[in-house]
Amino acid sequence: MALTSDLTIDAAKFDRSTIDKQTLEFNDKLIKIWADGPRWHEVGAAEYRKLRWEGKTPLPKPVVLPEGVNGMLPSRDAGRDIPYRVFKPAGGVSKGIHMHIHGGGWVLMSEAYQDPYLKYMADHFKVTVVSIGYRLAPEDPWPAGVEDCYDAAEWLVKNGKEKFGGELMFTGGESAGGHLACLVALHLLDSIPSFTFRGLLLHFGCFDLSTFLPHVLNHESHLVIDHDVMTSYIDVLLPNTTEAQRRDPSISPFWADLRGKKLPPALFTCGSEDPLVDDSVMMGAKWGMWGNESVVKIYHGAPHGFIGFPPGSIKAVQEVLDDTEAFVRAKLEGA
Repeated sequence: MALTSDLTIDAAKFDRSTIDKQTLEFNDKLIKIWADGPRWHEVGAAEYRKLRWEGKTPLPKPVVLPEGVNGMLPSRDAGRDIPYRVFKPAGGVSKGIHMHIHGGGWVLMSEAYQDPYLKYMADHFKVTVVSIGYRLAPEDPWPAGVEDCYDAAEWLVKNGKEKFGGELMFTGGESAGGHLACLVALHLLDSIPSFTFRGLLLHFGCFDLSTFLPHVLNHESHLVIDHDVMTSYIDVLLPNTTEAQRRDPSISPFWADLRGKKLPPALFTCGSEDPLVDDSVMMGAKWGMWGNESVVKIYHGAPHGFIGFPPGSIKAVQEVLDDTEAFVRAKLEGA
């Protein structure tokens, strides 16, 4: 009698021969676009952010929506505030707060770069989305950015209901934002033990910043990110650090000891063509090993960052939005 594995992986999700034509063409276009444009470390982070805002990089100019409202919340440093951008659900009925943490390799983007996505979450999830403008490398290397996220989360736990009319219920983000959101959840277990997130939305995060998990090195397509890009991010985020130092759980949550910890339910999503797919699969498995709810969803053929592209770009975009909405709604209903 054949043995049945205690872990189940749908290998069809990783079969490149069955990726649909639309997704293949989309990925090929992305590879060509990125090849033609300058990389951020070639022009400098500040200049690249400016070019990105002006629509002069491979990605389109960010769309600014009038529904977004900017604000500031206090940091641990006297006289320095942390910017945020907030979207409330259409109709004004919010069931709680989702603290969103943007991606961009800990170096690029800000809370202002993804209004349509933030508005989509607010309207469909029926939550108030507060996106945090944490400090970026290389101007502010580790731990500046994560400390801003910690400060924002603690402030929202204590002041969210008074400020936004609801309690903090979710945190999450994309890529670097997924990494930071995971650290926020682990941090709050110690800093505010009485608080519990309803759920975490961890989209294609990087959870090991030491040498990266194997797929980053082995992925042969220069599809949005690659080993060189990831290395350039880490070099400015964690200057003058050794591989062993980067494995500290306060930096790389993959190396955290999760035994005996009551962790929030977590949704891990990633495209099968994302160099960070190992991170989501392995971190998701580790999350669930000790009795915590972990949902890992892999999207066939999808590249890194796919949730941020307009719905319809590839079918995986709407799939991941629908899955995330289902996860959030279930947690709001107490499932």
